[in-house]
Amino acid sequence: MIVELGHFALVLAALVAIVQMIVPMIGASRQWSGWMAAAVPAATIQFLLVSASFAALTYAFVVSDFSLRLVVMNSHTAKPMLYKISGVWGNHEGSMLLWVLILALFGACAAWFGGNLKPSLKARVLAVQASISVAFYAFILFTSNPFLRLATPPMNGEDLNPLLQDPGLAFHPPFLYLGYVGLSMAFSFAVAALIEGKVDAAWGRWVRPWTLAAWLFLTIGIGLGSWWAYYELGWGGFWFWDPVENASFMPWLLAAALLHSAIVVEKREALKSWTILLAIMAFGFSLIGTFLVRSGVITSVHAFANDPERGVFILLILAVFMGGALTLFAARANVMQAKGVFAMVSRESALVANNVLLAVSAFVVFVGTVWPLFAELAFDRKLSVGAPFFNAAFTPFMVALTAILPIGAMLPWKRGTLARTMQPLWGVLALSVAFGALVWVMQTGGAMLAPVGLALATWVTLGALVDLWSRTGRGDISSRLRRLRNLPGADWGKTTAHIGLAVTVFGISGLMAWESEDIRVARIGERFEHAGYEVELRDVRDVQGPNYVSTMATMAVYRDGDEIAVLHPEKRVYPVAGMPTSEAGIDNGFLRDVYLVIGDAQADGGYAVRTYIRPFANWIWAGCIIMGIGGVFSLTDRRYRIAAGARKRRAPAAGVPAE
Repeated sequence: MIVELGHFALVLAALVAIVQMIVPMIGASRQWSGWMAAAVPAATIQFLLVSASFAALTYAFVVSDFSLRLVVMNSHTAKPMLYKISGVWGNHEGSMLLWVLILALFGACAAWFGGNLKPSLKARVLAVQASISVAFYAFILFTSNPFLRLATPPMNGEDLNPLLQDPGLAFHPPFLYLGYVGLSMAFSFAVAALIEGKVDAAWGRWVRPWTLAAWLFLTIGIGLGSWWAYYELGWGGFWFWDPVENASFMPWLLAAALLHSAIVVEKREALKSWTILLAIMAFGFSLIGTFLVRSGVITSVHAFANDPERGVFILLILAVFMGGALTLFAARANVMQAKGVFAMVSRESALVANNVLLAVSAFVVFVGTVWPLFAELAFDRKLSVGAPFFNAAFTPFMVALTAILPIGAMLPWKRGTLARTMQPLWGVLALSVAFGALVWVMQTGGAMLAPVGLALATWVTLGALVDLWSRTGRGDISSRLRRLRNLPGADWGKTTAHIGLAVTVFGISGLMAWESEDIRVARIGERFEHAGYEVELRDVRDVQGPNYVSTMATMAVYRDGDEIAVLHPEKRVYPVAGMPTSEAGIDNGFLRDVYLVIGDAQADGGYAVRTYIRPFANWIWAGCIIMGIGGVFSLTDRRYRIAAGARKRRAPAAGVPAE
């Protein structure tokens, strides 16, 4: 009964979304206040209905209702409860239900917290958001129904993909979807503004917090996915330029560009066309990522589906929304005339450079991701584009981006001089170069990756702190510290996020430059040396897990003769799924990780063992956490909550009619 109610609630949510798509849009075009106001209750009801549907599916997984086809294919009675719950979205159908739940959530939030929005714009935003929901409701109900029953339920299920039975992957998809789907709000604001025929500073201020929230969730989701890839896959890496990794990384880059571009619209009413285009393309790349993951056109360790019919449906959704939005964009080009003018040396120009670098880097990743598909279709050739291409093509743009970041942040609006802006930064630049040179000397020459990475990280970090301090004006230290404490949340958020980027940049460069690897056959009781550490294979035994059988090793790690860690790498086999996985044993440290992987037993009685010494690995995810904290600081900026309302209240007092 509960499952049927969930299916019924999903159908009702689709019908409510159709009403929300049509009625407020007509009301906005005719200026019928009652019809426009219908968007708010419709968005709320839609969210409640799809929440009930998602709760019903979750209940079916929790109680192991094997009359439901989806539960049979993705669950098992012996599976731990955490993975029963995460199994709801650890498959194609359930993840798409999570997708529409988040779509409805963002729409409801816009309805609940958009009181300062102009009524016609608010109605159009919610109508566009509902139109996206309608498309995905149709996709779910016609091609990916999660509530299909089985005539003869089996006694047990087929289990969830073992690679997904991990805490990192339990929380990674929801955060990633909050980012993916959150960009739909920027898209809805862009399309609504084009229909409205008005893009101004208020629009830039309204769209920024939604984009910031999406970027924040994407940052957390990508960080969790990278962390999972590091310790779960057993390959010793944190990023493989896998197509599915790229599918989330491209929207992240464009969302970062959109965040910075919207600042120019808000502050200077410039770059309107570019900002609208970025809002459209950021969500467009989310849809492209959805297509890549669910169409079967690419092979990935965590692709969801291999169904051409579903791929064609998603491609149709992509064509309709991107084609429609870009056509509207072309038709409304005349309403996006920039008011603010600026010199070549100005903050606006720096933000343009920031946008160009981010957009081009996203395009490079896109080309590398789809080129094998294009080559097979056009030339009937099977190609593989791997890490060497991405590292060589992507890295220069990131180096340029981090190099201009501190300067651009300190340039004044409209017009500035490079000499004056650099005055407080010359010392930072000298110190950054000195650090890079010191590292290069300490490593006795060699590759420049780590020295350049450290120099850029120092430059961005100290530059961000100098920029923050410069905002306190002049005076004695105590008064400046007081003003520092009272700076807006957006200023603190920008500084924190830039520092987080610097930490991640150094973590990646240090890890890639200085990691060392050893592969050998080790016997029980044998001790071997690698990169200043000694590793002893003490024991290997079979362990029975809740739904797997594990070959678990006990390995001791020594440094200068002292035992510093005892690790237990595993090689698991999940009998139901018939799939092996590796669980690395990792001794985490501030400056390095010792990373051990146990392999198959050898004919001579030993075991294959891989040992990695990975410097600064944890700095990568520490940087992601710091960037996320920066996003939270920015979201707490009270100007996002009161500025639009204050603008509306001030307008009549100034003798200008309120809109």
